[in-house]
Amino acid sequence: MEPTSFRKWATWPVIIGIVLVLLALFVGGKYNSLVKSNESIDAQWAQVESQYQRRFDLIPNLVNSVKGIMNQEQEVFQAIADARTRYSGAVSPEARAGAATQVESALARLLVIMENYPQLRSADTVQSLMAELSGTENRISVERMRYNEIVRDYNVSVKTFPGSLVASLFGFAPRTMFEAVESADTPPTVEL
Repeated sequence: MEPTSFRKWATWPVIIGIVLVLLALFVGGKYNSLVKSNESIDAQWAQVESQYQRRFDLIPNLVNSVKGIMNQEQEVFQAIADARTRYSGAVSPEARAGAATQVESALARLLVIMENYPQLRSADTVQSLMAELSGTENRISVERMRYNEIVRDYNVSVKTFPGSLVASLFGFAPRTMFEAVESADTPPTVEL
């Protein structure tokens, strides 16, 4: 056998081997990237839930402070309690986000009621709790925004080529972003 024919014969397996190694490195890298993104989403959702928990820890104190001054607004207090119960029973991020939105709606009604009671506006405890709750609501908003940004980046990776091939091969699916409920843009009405 001539040396040139041996080189031709040996060149193709080397080229195919290099292509296979490069392909394996690409698929492995993309897989690792998707795993990291998926874990980042879970970690960011935990941050959102942490802020929700802070809100839920403040709400009973606020409700009890307000209850002491005004007993006639039991419907709002019941709506807050029901929404907190639904949140506790929710198992998926989507269900928890929906329940958290119901809490926000009930809190908005409570805030409207509080505006109509001067004795509540002047109570130091209520004002302090309202300031803490306001800060918590801002933190929740920031954490939700961060969550949606991470989910968006992950979803782009899962849906675009060639990442979509790797994602479908290993079972990565798009994740759901946090979205406000349809009635979130409608201000609450409270009849006194």
